[in-house]
Amino acid sequence: MSRVSKNAAKRRKGAASPAGSGAPDAPAGTGAPAPERGGRAQQKLDTRRRIRDAAWALFTELGYDGTTTKAVAERAEVAAGTVFVHARDKADLLMMVMHDRLAAVVDAAFETLPRKDPLLPQLLHVFQQLFAMYGEQPLVSQAFVKAFPGASGPNGERLNALTFAFLHRIAGLVRDAQARGEVGGDIDPLAAAHNIFALYFAALLSWLSGFATLGAALDPVLKSSLALQYRGLRA
Repeated sequence: MSRVSKNAAKRRKGAASPAGSGAPDAPAGTGAPAPERGGRAQQKLDTRRRIRDAAWALFTELGYDGTTTKAVAERAEVAAGTVFVHARDKADLLMMVMHDRLAAVVDAAFETLPRKDPLLPQLLHVFQQLFAMYGEQPLVSQAFVKAFPGASGPNGERLNALTFAFLHRIAGLVRDAQARGEVGGDIDPLAAAHNIFALYFAALLSWLSGFATLGAALDPVLKSSLALQYRGLRA
């Protein structure tokens, strides 16, 4: 190879790296935009958390009816329009705060589930945790139980997905009881879970309607209803 061709080859080799440094090319997509995208995503999560916390604080301080989306924006220190990026309206804000609380309580209830107990005590364990959560802020909880059916905003849709996942977790308990020979093998676990959830929601409505206190809605209303359902599920 001639001296000229060798120099040309060196120039071509040097051009493969920035400033001819000999460093390898950066992989596609690993430049500055990626951290920026991650930063924007984290900023959006932080903003959502501030809005959620502000809404919860105002719902508990002023009540659901006394809270406005403008007040939530001011408490969260965001523009009024930013609230509507994360929730369609005030009802959807309520779905937002309750979604996160419900998800945490359900996860904790299943983590502490008495796995060796029969199905009925397991169900009561789960629903006791939910009723305890409702009892922490009963007025906010009543507003939620009233608003939840038919909720269609983005957070309402997330709550519907959470409810569907909850149904499958209850169905899993029924399926486990079948494996123990406790529940009939001809029972559809998901259909049984739908029945169980309907009894749970009916008990909540008895509290919302003033027919029972929250404590009585759990026991005896829900407890006796679940006991009757359990008799129908037995093998």
